[in-house]
Formats: sequence, C-alpha cells, structure tokens
Amino acid sequence: MKNLKLGLLSIALCSTLFAGEYKVDTSHSTAGFTVKHMMVSNVVGKIKDISGTFEYDEKANTLLKVEGELLVSSIDTADEKRDAHLKADDILDIAKFPKITFKSTKIEKDVVYGDLTIKGVTKNIKLNLENGGALGKKAGFTLTGKINRSEFGVTWNKVLETGGVAVSDEVRLNIDIEGNLAN
Repeated sequence: MKNLKLGLLSIALCSTLFAGEYKVDTSHSTAGFTVKHMMVSNVVGKIKDISGTFEYDEKANTLLKVEGELLVSSIDTADEKRDAHLKADDILDIAKFPKITFKSTKIEKDVVYGDLTIKGVTKNIKLNLENGGALGKKAGFTLTGKINRSEFGVTWNKVLETGGVAVSDEVRLNIDIEGNLAN
C-alpha cells in the first residue's frame, strides 16, 4: 500500500515537471457572450479587457488550471447605448463590481469546473473544454457553456406586451484563450 501511494505521488509530481505557466495573450484571446433579445434574435458581445494565467502540461497535452479576470468596463455589444446600460447600476453596476473573475476548481478531460464571480456572487459552473494544444511557447483552448444571469444578481428585464421578456435569463459563453509561456 505504501508503494502504491509513493507511485501515485511520483506520477503526480512528474506531470507537474512538464507543466508550464502561461500568461493570457490579450491580443489573441476573447471572452464572448450571446443572449437572446426579444426572444427572437441574439445579441453578441465580448469583454475586450481579459487577463489571467493558466497551467498547461505540454507532455500530456492537458490543461491543469486556469484563472482569469475581465474588466466589465470593456464590454462591447456594438451598440454604445446598450453598453452604457449594461455597465449601469441596474445591470452590472461596474462602479461597485468592476471585474468578473473565474478560477478553476477541477479539470477533467473535456470539462472545466470553476468559480465564476459576477457582481460579488460566486457560483461553481461547468464549461466545456476544447483543447487547442501547445506549440513552441504558446498554448490555447476554448471554453463554452451557459449560465443563468439571474443567479449572479443580473436581473434587469422588461416584460413585453406579447408576454415574453426583453432579455433571456440564459447567457451562452464562448471564451478563446491563447497564452505565452512565462519564463
């Protein structure tokens, strides 16, 4: 039993020997979202100011952990008036909550679990992982998933005369990350 424990510890230590820490390359990374508008079309947006780090095992071609931060002031939906409303205190309230953060808690082959914090509310979410791999001093991956914005205190909405609502509660996430190996 003691040998089994030592063997497992050795495997765990060896896998971290080949792991590298990467810094998110902001010019090649995006944090995008899509939300249903008026129940008939989609509004697509992104948060342009993204930063973070991740650990990647090049030998095993495996993402080991990821942490990121988004500055909500950089939200862009291609409509300045809508962007200003999203930043206002009745929706994302960037004066009180300027950042959205994510920190992985567990990574399986094709799934990343992690703590997402929006407006001071933290929920553990599940994101699908598409591993882009590593090449030279670069590595990348894509995370996709869905969240319910109301669970994070983002509850603004308007009931329509037809009975629907102006904005869906479901928000689809699409996050593309490329990083540079830190020295």
